[in-house]
Amino acid sequence: MKFSRRQSLAVLAGSGLAVMLGGRAAFATPTEELIAEFTGGAEITGEGLSLTAPEIAENGNTVPVEVEAPGAEAIMLLATGNPNPDVGVFHFGPLAGAQMASTRIRLAGTQEVVAIAKMSDGSFARAAQEVKVTIGGCGG
Repeated sequence: MKFSRRQSLAVLAGSGLAVMLGGRAAFATPTEELIAEFTGGAEITGEGLSLTAPEIAENGNTVPVEVEAPGAEAIMLLATGNPNPDVGVFHFGPLAGAQMASTRIRLAGTQEVVAIAKMSDGSFARAAQEVKVTIGGCGG
């Protein structure tokens, strides 16, 4: 099948327009996509979430992290520089004694650790901490 010059230009212009209009989502990082999925696109405005992580980790294989958000329904933990940034989501039921969790995570290198909390009133809170890793854990 042959296209005329005019048809070829029309197809090219249409595909360029589609990329310009729909391409914004293609530029989102995996971390931003995970946050948008967790929050449902809601704005993160609240406070009351604390994230505790070391400033310097000598070994990226086992980095201790603790999150706490009194009144939270769920807390999502992300490591922004890892190949798979989603570390986990902690859910808290009505009988939970405290809305806190601690774990050890693997970090590929120096990066930001981010926590997002969904509060019981429907708002979202964010906390972040940069962790400098001297020996990489995820192939670094």
